[in-house]
Amino acid sequence: MKTLYIRTEQLKNQASSNYWETRILAELEYALRLSVVNEHKYDKEIADALEFLEKEMKHSGDISKEAVLEAERMMSPICEEAKSYQVICASHSHIDLNFLWGYDETVSVVLNTFRTMLNLLKEYPEFIYSQDQAAAYRIVEEYDPEMLEEIKQRVKEGRWELTASSWVEPDKNMPSGESLTRHILYTKKYLQSIFGVDAEDLKIDFEPDTFGHNANIPEILSNGGVKYYYYCRGHNDGGNPVFKWMSPSGKYIIAYKEPHWYDSRIEPSMVLSVPEFCKKIGLKTMLKVYGVGDHGGGPTRRDVERIRDMAEWPVFPSIRTGKYSEYFAMLHEIEDKLSVIKEELNFIFTGCYTSQSKIKIANRVSERLLNEAELFSSAAALNVSSVYNAGDFEKAWRNTLFNQFHDILPGSCVPEVRDFALGRFQEITAMANSKKAGALRKIAENIDTSRYMDENEDISDTISEGAGAGVGVHLFRTGECERGSGKTRVFHVFNPSFHERTEVTEITLWDWNGNVNNIVFKDDRGEKVEHQLVDKGFSEHWGHYFLRVLIRTRVPACGYSTYIMTEDDERRLEDVNQHHRDYPLALENLPPSEQFNFIMENNKIRVEFDTADLSIKSIIDKQSGEEMVDAARSGGIFRLIEEDAYQHGGNAWVIGRYKSMVSLNANVKLEKSLLNPNALRQFIVYAIETGNSQLKVTVYLDKDSTRLNFVVEGMWNEMGRKGDATPQLSFFLPLGYKCSSYRYDIPFGTINRPALNCDVPANNWALAERDAGGSKALMLMSGSTYGFRGDGNALSLTLIRSTFSPDPYPESGMHRFEFALCLADSSRNKELTDISYDYAHPLEYVSVKAHEGCLPETKSFMQLEEGNVAISAVKVPEAENDGKRLIIRAYETDGGSGKAVLNLHRPVKNAWFVDANENMLESDAFIYTDATRVVFQLRPYGVLNICVEFH
Repeated sequence: MKTLYIRTEQLKNQASSNYWETRILAELEYALRLSVVNEHKYDKEIADALEFLEKEMKHSGDISKEAVLEAERMMSPICEEAKSYQVICASHSHIDLNFLWGYDETVSVVLNTFRTMLNLLKEYPEFIYSQDQAAAYRIVEEYDPEMLEEIKQRVKEGRWELTASSWVEPDKNMPSGESLTRHILYTKKYLQSIFGVDAEDLKIDFEPDTFGHNANIPEILSNGGVKYYYYCRGHNDGGNPVFKWMSPSGKYIIAYKEPHWYDSRIEPSMVLSVPEFCKKIGLKTMLKVYGVGDHGGGPTRRDVERIRDMAEWPVFPSIRTGKYSEYFAMLHEIEDKLSVIKEELNFIFTGCYTSQSKIKIANRVSERLLNEAELFSSAAALNVSSVYNAGDFEKAWRNTLFNQFHDILPGSCVPEVRDFALGRFQEITAMANSKKAGALRKIAENIDTSRYMDENEDISDTISEGAGAGVGVHLFRTGECERGSGKTRVFHVFNPSFHERTEVTEITLWDWNGNVNNIVFKDDRGEKVEHQLVDKGFSEHWGHYFLRVLIRTRVPACGYSTYIMTEDDERRLEDVNQHHRDYPLALENLPPSEQFNFIMENNKIRVEFDTADLSIKSIIDKQSGEEMVDAARSGGIFRLIEEDAYQHGGNAWVIGRYKSMVSLNANVKLEKSLLNPNALRQFIVYAIETGNSQLKVTVYLDKDSTRLNFVVEGMWNEMGRKGDATPQLSFFLPLGYKCSSYRYDIPFGTINRPALNCDVPANNWALAERDAGGSKALMLMSGSTYGFRGDGNALSLTLIRSTFSPDPYPESGMHRFEFALCLADSSRNKELTDISYDYAHPLEYVSVKAHEGCLPETKSFMQLEEGNVAISAVKVPEAENDGKRLIIRAYETDGGSGKAVLNLHRPVKNAWFVDANENMLESDAFIYTDATRVVFQLRPYGVLNICVEFH
């Protein structure tokens, strides 16, 4: 058989590229592969035809039409078997929505591509076109509504296939599970409304270019009624292109990994793999994906003509145009025979977890603000009859989902794309922040604080009301606009978590004319609460004066608490600032024992910093007395890494070999510190410089917390150099215990990975698991990028990469980002998820004027009383009319099948399971109501969607 291959290849080398020679040589190659899978059944017919053609070539110097027809006649015994195999040619246009071009060009690409497809549909009655990405149809609706009517007609005819289950082709590692669910929800809702299709028929998630695929995609898609997954980049089962991909919960989808390439044309060579492919999967039909991309274009006239022509070749498969849904329906019939994969399909392009760090922050903030805005808007709608603006939320979500496109969120894009994404981000935050702030103030308006009203106080000369308008919004908070006046001020602190939180909260006091030393804070029971001045006095802001204060707050789950600030003549501020040092400082003013003492300590942990470079020498778990870091290796440091950009590295996609690493802590400049174990917040502030960059680092530890927080802000101007190096800013922490496995959070779950000397994705955190010993472990949480590295008994977080392609200056400019270290109990994912959620969702406050109301001064709207579940969304249903229902989405965190109890703190009428599209589900799991509670059964690692109806 090898000889036949060699002789065929030799004949190809002698042949020209004319039609008849191309045809017969393709038939020969196909016949050879067909014979192999049939135990060489057709070798003789092939050998005879090949010998005939060799003689023809030797005699005439080419192969004539007549010779081809004769060779085909000689191989006629093969024809029936050849035609028993089928190739379904499914078209598409791979359109990168913002990649190496801006949005205006994207619009042009979409409209011009779709016009070409509509023309081909008119010309060729057998041609069928398929297209994904709901955002592309939204472009047509907005910029060429007449064209949309043409597309609607083709969809109705069945000749334009909708393959979208996501708003764009998103990244599948960095978006949250909630975002990936919203892709399905809003895509199906939109396509159903525009094209009148049944949402149940939208079963395909078409993701040809996505850079890797998290392990919970089957769970997320299944919950949205999606059954089939097409992808190209990523791992698969030992080269098997068709398999059942199963999530940790046990739900699965049928996955098809493109065996060739998604961006291809109709060529005779495309059939050569058909026999082997079909034998491997047990189906005598193969899918051929064709169409030009990344910049649109799609199938061409030549492609359609070639399909017509090759369908007539006698020693060739049956070839025809078709749909993706048609092929996946065939795979559905043989799903019991398919192999099963139970893992993530990663990693691709590890640089994309960090490149364009500002886009990463924008995605995190967009998801957080929308989560909180929907939560409190739902609470306001149910409890104080506030309006829930579902349309505004959908618009903001669509913009968020668009920014998750696989060349936007990963940062593999040009400056125009970055600017467009950050512009849309401002729209998202404006919408989400205004809705959240409106909901919080609507709730606050109904809280009864009348007992703090002082009718005798003269406030005619006050200037405090309205002060601070817009302040704090740049930090992605609701703002600090003052609504109180006089000596007594009222603050409501809100908690977005589903459990009670006791934390330090920073508030701002505007234009208060009392004695700062006599400030006192009290809770709604009249008990004094601890407070601490952030600064030493008032600061000026646009004609107003503010004082920042930390208070110790206790706030119920998904609710609020009320705190009163006033002046107390008997109160004198305890000097917790006695260890507050501004540098440079004369050492002779300090006792010798305190001259070089950099220790932060509370009742839970003790953190010691090196006196020379402020690296972390020690983290002690005070409960066990155990050391958690490796003092022999300099840790808790910022490193300037130079990646080798000579061959593969240096661009947005690929992290190059580390060619050098330098600690930036070597020459820190200490600016100030507060190191007092009695303080609500201890901190160290220092500056680091490298090259043309200057960064200020604030490290702080709050009372009763095991979380060491880092805030970094300043100017970064390091530039990548093609063929040389890519500068990278990284944070590094060596561990004080053995660790061969690292746990990461992924959309709707967690995953354990072995030590890997490369950046890997996580939604929010990485935890260094102990090989032996106790359950306490160190956890690294990110508020910016998504690229973690767990290797060599150490954790690191890549913060900035100054790549040079495709954006030549992606990181140059001002930066502000946050991350944190935390000592956590690793025995339950639930605890880790709660810690991460609390970090990402800080407590917020609003100031109010005392007034009458119907709500108590402290209240919880919703509380998770039992169950290893994390709640990812609380919202009003899309189809809500009467304002008496909620959608609650949750996922089981620890692989258990017990129950969960959710207390809504108001009478519940009914509750039932729904899918991600908010349609009622038939389920064997129990769910029932008990007064104000909803009790429901958990499915290990499963996502649950619940609709709750109130009286």
